[in-house]
Amino acid sequence: MSDYSQLIDELLATVALIEVSPDVFEGKSHDYVGARIFGGQVLAQAIMAAAHTLNEDKPCHSLHGYFLRGGDINQPVIYQVRRLRDGRSLSAREVTAIQYKQVRGKPPVEQVIFSMIASFSPMEEGLEYQEDMPVYPPPEDLLAEQDLKEDYVGKVPKALKSRFMRRRHIEIKPVKPRDPIHPEPMKPKQANWLRIRELGNQPIAIQQALLAFSSDFYLVGTGLMSHGISFMTSGLQAASIDHSMHFHRHFDLNDWLLYDMWSDTTSNAMGLNHGQFWQDGKLVATVQQEGLMRLRVPKS
Repeated sequence: MSDYSQLIDELLATVALIEVSPDVFEGKSHDYVGARIFGGQVLAQAIMAAAHTLNEDKPCHSLHGYFLRGGDINQPVIYQVRRLRDGRSLSAREVTAIQYKQVRGKPPVEQVIFSMIASFSPMEEGLEYQEDMPVYPPPEDLLAEQDLKEDYVGKVPKALKSRFMRRRHIEIKPVKPRDPIHPEPMKPKQANWLRIRELGNQPIAIQQALLAFSSDFYLVGTGLMSHGISFMTSGLQAASIDHSMHFHRHFDLNDWLLYDMWSDTTSNAMGLNHGQFWQDGKLVATVQQEGLMRLRVPKS
């Protein structure tokens, strides 16, 4: 098995939930970004949990979620689904993600780490309109994120090099690469091409879950750009606070999608970030996320 095939298997294992009781599912935690659970993992698993409770195969058309606590990668996540509505077309689900914190000498304490409401509906014919797809260099003309890391690894502290160089489960090609070690202030707008090649033919629930997973890469960092800081800036505390997503049209993660991102305001130690996914000229999904971006300057 190739290294990349192993990554795909790990990704599919992430969204393969175990039903532990009616409308309650368990998802395994994985180390995607460090000791805390990657927000994209929780988003993907929450979508899968909700989809498993549908009486018929309906795609998600919108979700709104809040990250309430950092999750522990050493613990599985339990997803409790509440069936809010099942109409002729629309179905609504509330998903609560829970972990159990171990306290010495005491029973485990239940902690809610994420809460989401999602709506599902069949795609149907109707009025159609969209803006034109943004024009960027095609992925064939760009370097992959993994290749770009080679240019910066010499500047990365020794203790962080192994994690910095670790290969992602999705292939990303930044349109305009940014130096993560010595970032310069710039307009908070960026775009990436991304895909999960070798994903194969997957149900729409898995495709949507993995697009939500992918949407959490780079988005919070967009709000940092105007300030000339990055995730490697000393004293930065950054995290996703909420995440909303609307799915508009069919897409295929085996092929390249353009992820166009921008931020229009930062205030009160938070940044509001927006994103659009495009494929073959079609707007397929829209994302919005508020992120914590607290910068603590060391005392002299």
